[in-house]
Amino acid sequence: MRRPVVMGNWKLNGSKNMVTELISGLSRELQGVEGVDVAIAPPTLYLDLAERMLGESSSNIILGAQNTDLNNSGAFTGDTSPEMLKDFGASHIIIGHSERREYHNESDQFVANKFNFLKQNGLTPVFCIGESEAQNAAGETETVCARQINAVIDSFGVEAFENAIIAYEPIWAIGTGKAATAEDAQRIHASIRALIAEQSQSIAEQVIIQYGGSVKPENAQAYFSQPDIDGALVGGASLDAKSFAEIAKAAAKAKAL
Repeated sequence: MRRPVVMGNWKLNGSKNMVTELISGLSRELQGVEGVDVAIAPPTLYLDLAERMLGESSSNIILGAQNTDLNNSGAFTGDTSPEMLKDFGASHIIIGHSERREYHNESDQFVANKFNFLKQNGLTPVFCIGESEAQNAAGETETVCARQINAVIDSFGVEAFENAIIAYEPIWAIGTGKAATAEDAQRIHASIRALIAEQSQSIAEQVIIQYGGSVKPENAQAYFSQPDIDGALVGGASLDAKSFAEIAKAAAKAKAL
């Protein structure tokens, strides 16, 4: 059975005080919780503090980050490399988030190249895919997701998805309070797994596929009870220790059944 992964994307939120309090709270709330991998992705500026906090609390929380460059060093002002992220203990790196695709004009191929570079550096890509509200209304969800996934497969082979994470996040559900129903999310997750299975059944069976988009303690159990939903990429609720821990506990409980 796939082990669920619940990851908090803190986005552009944080301060020294917030990082300290949130990690301390999470460590307390998650004490004794087993059967789920929990990760956080603070802004890059706070990776050092987060690494130290996690070490001091002897926490099992995995440290991640929100983006990467396509180079490990050089004249690339303002960017952060995989080697630097590794140096601060980050292992799970979010790429392809709709906000970066939209606001930074990141193409499917550019995101695929980031995916491959992370794998080359021994890091775990958390590969975000998803459709807009207009695409959803037009019935294009599966086509959009397939296009984004095939950008990786066509360039680097289906083997690239070994030990990687896919996060299906319908763009219209991110931070809006709207959310796909558990049944609709399951249908899309199943189609993603089937697409990968066309190339490799074994990789399709082991790849983690998270759901993201207004995941809360109130709806988490419904998502995690679905067979192809292996956790969540959580936005707003990850900024509250108790709420985020409740989501992680829901994943552990649902997948233990």
